[in-house]
Amino acid sequence: MAASPATVGSRPNRAVLLAVTCLGQFMVLLDNTIVGAALPDMQHRLHTELTGLQWIVDAYVLLVAMLLLSGGVFADRFGRKRVYLTGVAVFTAASLVCALAPSVSWLITGRVLQGIGAAALAPASLALLAAAYPLPQERIKAIGLWAGLSGIGLAAGPVAGGVLTQAFGWPAIFLVNLPFGVGLLLVGLRHLDESRNPNAPAIDIPGTALSVLTVGVLTYGLIEGGARGWTSPEILGCFAAAVILLAAFIAVEARRAAPMVSLPLFRQRLFTVSNTAMVVVGFALMGSSFFFSQFFVYVQGSSILRAGLQTLPLSLAMVIVSPYAGRLAARYGFRIVVTTGLALAGLGLMALGTVHADTGYGNVWWRLAVAGTGFALAMSPLTGASIQAVSPQEGGLASGVSSTTRQIGAVFGVAVLGAIVRARQSSGATFEAGLNSAFLAAGIVTLATAVFTGLWLAKPKLAEGSAAPQRSTAPDAVTTLNDAHAGSR
Repeated sequence: MAASPATVGSRPNRAVLLAVTCLGQFMVLLDNTIVGAALPDMQHRLHTELTGLQWIVDAYVLLVAMLLLSGGVFADRFGRKRVYLTGVAVFTAASLVCALAPSVSWLITGRVLQGIGAAALAPASLALLAAAYPLPQERIKAIGLWAGLSGIGLAAGPVAGGVLTQAFGWPAIFLVNLPFGVGLLLVGLRHLDESRNPNAPAIDIPGTALSVLTVGVLTYGLIEGGARGWTSPEILGCFAAAVILLAAFIAVEARRAAPMVSLPLFRQRLFTVSNTAMVVVGFALMGSSFFFSQFFVYVQGSSILRAGLQTLPLSLAMVIVSPYAGRLAARYGFRIVVTTGLALAGLGLMALGTVHADTGYGNVWWRLAVAGTGFALAMSPLTGASIQAVSPQEGGLASGVSSTTRQIGAVFGVAVLGAIVRARQSSGATFEAGLNSAFLAAGIVTLATAVFTGLWLAKPKLAEGSAAPQRSTAPDAVTTLNDAHAGSR
């Protein structure tokens, strides 16, 4: 079998490479869900309010969102093994910083560093696999295994978080990353071979800096607005600065030869609609997940361990349904599967908005499962739709944009739904009433997006004389990245 043109050096042991990349992605995905189970204990031991909890989650998600595209470019340009192991090292060291954090500010700093490590680790792990499996059919199988095995981290997070927090306290959820990280570094240094893409574009430093500043300033305004007042000069200044920075980002990207995000991609309706919907998926899924453990602990009086187990139906539904979402989309089309998924997710979230302190768990778990099933049906086909809208040469960028938009939505979800809860409490409502309002708001936004995709998520229409042969009609490119995102979210 011929080696990939981008591969430098001998082919690595594929079994070892698959294990190393799967475990690295598992560690990243585990951190997405394990923290939620520990939030009540963090609030108690660190003496923080809802705003502090929001920053503990969003500091990580924000950095992943804004550096994910750059992480992929760095891996192709400077070496996939080098960037992957650097990401593992940063993530592992940051986990230790988090575990030893004596205050909320130190913990948030550690979460920022974790986000930087994850943004390098995740795209580099997939790039290592793609370089080692140059044949499309082999690559599909390898990435399917990578997505499925690493995706177990999503389901394991709530349970592991509940067990570790109940037994040892919240620092244990970060200490668990240390043996994984050290093992990955030792095995990776010895057994991984280096590969890179000699034609990788230059790093878009202005675009990266402006994008980080734009989302960071906007997120700060959304999270702090409830505490400082929405009309305070500081918050209004944040929103004004975000608008100016966004305009500067668009202007800079439009003039660069190798921009971080190719703005002409958004002229393709399928690409724009699918990524708009992906923002809402991140918004509703992460924003609502932020409150699940808090609902079970503070409203229904569950222990932290039990709360972790009670949130499991959503994660399990996603892990079980996700592998089938891509196949259903290939058979029935993106529009039907995505719209059905978003409708189910919206209905599940609205149903969660009607639960109360005395609602039995037998009348709660199925609402979580319905929401999880809906999100699973929507995410993978949305990624596939984004990729199908562009040329095969732009498939990696399209996949990166899809992941980034979901992460940006997650940042805003935690911020906006948290602001809704805080605003309801400020007006005299209980925490339970605030949570109901947040779940209902997430459900309404998701249902509205289902209508949006039902009307607009159509196949790309190419004008006569356009470069039709370059469009991604080949199933290998679509299915490969589709399967990757199916099992990993």
